Amino acid sequence: MATPDPDTGVPNLPATSWAVLAMLSYEEEVSGYDLKKWADWSLSYVYWTPSYSQIYAELKKLEQHGFASSRLDQDNAMRGRRLYRITDSGRAAVTTWWNKAPVDPSVLKHHVLLRVMFGHLGSPDRLKQILRDHIADVDKLEHRAGIDAEAARSEPGWAYSQIVLLWAQRHYAAERELAQQLIDDIDAASIVLEGAEHDERAEYPHPTPGRWREIEQRVLEEEALQHDPAD
Repeated sequence: MATPDPDTGVPNLPATSWAVLAMLSYEEEVSGYDLKKWADWSLSYVYWTPSYSQIYAELKKLEQHGFASSRLDQDNAMRGRRLYRITDSGRAAVTTWWNKAPVDPSVLKHHVLLRVMFGHLGSPDRLKQILRDHIADVDKLEHRAGIDAEAARSEPGWAYSQIVLLWAQRHYAAERELAQQLIDDIDAASIVLEGAEHDERAEYPHPTPGRWREIEQRVLEEEALQHDPAD
């Protein structure tokens, strides 16, 4: 069994395990394939796009902890597939997790912005193309999220999933506007970059070595002034 946290009583499992167990809390006996399909039209927009191997690894872990049970399906044409269902202890565990586990702050992990941040390694034209390609991908995701949100409307049990899908649709619309703004900002940034240091070690401009320490010290001093009770 998973060891519970002494403060919250929440079993010590990774967030991906809780995501799979929460999907099982829809109270349907399902296969790993079914859960993968569910994740593709729900979790993939806001949290996680699992592979089949990840899904089955999490199911095995949940079964070992007694939070899920499984059986081989012998009732239809898909004989031999394994079906999973949440157990009573699984219901208690996932409810405890939802109600008592701390909610971690969201951390943005954005592959496109990673390229933009280190744009000194390439050209403005290449950056703009990366962003245009990103906008095309975002447009597809916005459209698909809208379709899935409308489909979820037909099942009352998906009420909260449906409003998350609507949020995803609005998120991708905003993402498109932000990406377009970045395209508009690139030319100005490239002009500023021309004033950066150049040397014989690299063909590209780069920050002045050691400058980050000066900036860090300045930021620390400003933060200290903001939090000084005497002020």
